[in-house]
Amino acid sequence: MLDGLAERAREAEAAGEAEVDVAAWFQRVPQEAITFATFGRRDYHDGSVVFRLQDELAGYAAEAHSKVYIPGYRFLPTRRNRRVWQLDREIRKHLAKFVTDLQSRKDDDDHVDDGGGGGMREFMSFMAPAMTAPEIIEESKNFFFAGKETLTNLLTWTTVALAMHPEWQERARREVFAVCGHDDLPTKDHLPKLRTLAMIVNETLRLYPPAVAMIRKAKKDVELGGCVVPAGTEVMIPILAVHHDAAVWGADAAEFNPARFAADDAADGHHRRRHPMAFIPFGGGARVCIGQNMALMEAKVVLALVLQRFEFRLSPAYVHAPRVPMILSPQYGAPVIFRPLTSAAS
Repeated sequence: MLDGLAERAREAEAAGEAEVDVAAWFQRVPQEAITFATFGRRDYHDGSVVFRLQDELAGYAAEAHSKVYIPGYRFLPTRRNRRVWQLDREIRKHLAKFVTDLQSRKDDDDHVDDGGGGGMREFMSFMAPAMTAPEIIEESKNFFFAGKETLTNLLTWTTVALAMHPEWQERARREVFAVCGHDDLPTKDHLPKLRTLAMIVNETLRLYPPAVAMIRKAKKDVELGGCVVPAGTEVMIPILAVHHDAAVWGADAAEFNPARFAADDAADGHHRRRHPMAFIPFGGGARVCIGQNMALMEAKVVLALVLQRFEFRLSPAYVHAPRVPMILSPQYGAPVIFRPLTSAAS
């Protein structure tokens, strides 16, 4: 991905700059990472097909989300609904084939290392006793969709935020150089030391959480703020509103200020006193997103690589218009101008 960006920059006109819509460009990162980690080299093609089919299915879902809800309409055999059903069948077919193959190979020592995919085998071996094959397939669908969209949007909004705030971009770059060097690939040992980058990622997740709300069902009668919530009631938690609440985050709650997370990484352990549910970009409780650690790790690695190699600024064509078709994303894309650091220094 980065080599392709550098090549585009070298071929660009003027002084080696390249304008890239990072909202589209970063989609390749989670797609390739999740496909390889899940399917491995052996079944990489099947994983790529699943992503392609789910992209189309997500488009239909976003379209339906923006229209007036008509009860029962989704069961009518319209052209659109028939295509949605076909896509769902194709996705299930590919995932069912993969699950069946994994189940048949899980005890075969000859397939211990097939070039990736071990993560899903471990996941299946852990979940299989409690889940049926259809349930595993359904969870896999969620894993693919949520994993891709969450990481794509995190990388997109963080890049946009750093392009808007060059002082933080330069501060993060100096940290990456100090920890990882100018050319070395970031490793898992480097990531805990990238504290400034972690602050930037957290602040981006605060301002632009992937999911703007979540719904939970009360398991028993409970009193919240003087109101009694009966058991069985579904309660919506407005994540975006909580993350922008000035009573929680201060008068600058609408501004990009990663320093507000500095106390979270304080060496003396004195964290800022903040309600445990004030920052919930991945949800919370027993049903917190199981992929949050993977998403954060991947995001930091990719951002460190970008900061090592490029400086960047917003394109004049950029229009700041966050929208929520399904998750919080830039309505008109995110065009950013990249310049290789070698060109920037010359």
